[in-house]
Amino acid sequence: MRWLMVVFFLLPGTVSANDWAALEQPGAVAIMRHALAPGTGDPPTFLVGDCTTQRNLDERGRAQARTIGEAFRGRGIDFDKVLASQWCRTSETAELLGLGEVIEEPALNSFFQDFSTRDSQTADLRALLEREQGRLMLVTHQVNISALTGRATRSGEVLVIRADDQGVKVLGSILIAP
Repeated sequence: MRWLMVVFFLLPGTVSANDWAALEQPGAVAIMRHALAPGTGDPPTFLVGDCTTQRNLDERGRAQARTIGEAFRGRGIDFDKVLASQWCRTSETAELLGLGEVIEEPALNSFFQDFSTRDSQTADLRALLEREQGRLMLVTHQVNISALTGRATRSGEVLVIRADDQGVKVLGSILIAP
């Protein structure tokens, strides 16, 4: 049985660790790590706004983003705003989700290449959560999600969170494997 579960988890397109009901809780926000983009970090020549200088989604990542969007739409889950970092892999993920107009949000930008901005970026993200109203889909990076929630995420994983005076609580997780 254990091997069967491992095989099921590794199959392409399989849904695992899904807690769709968490999105119905008051104040729930979806925060997603961008879909598959092979490699780590960005090249030294990285420039925001120039996708040729960045690590980008591959075909598996594009398919994963479309599949995730289909899963949300198939459940009738709508978002009032879809916000993404200015990195090409996050904005492309957000566009391919097809869940609404994508708005660039610098508070979601990665600080992987400059960890000295971790605290200020995380504070900006907390401020965003406090000021934005309605159901939000945020598409960002592993480092941002980890700093905000204390939890690591896989490519394409969506954490359902709620911010309050004590911090950010993870309410659930949705993972559609590539």
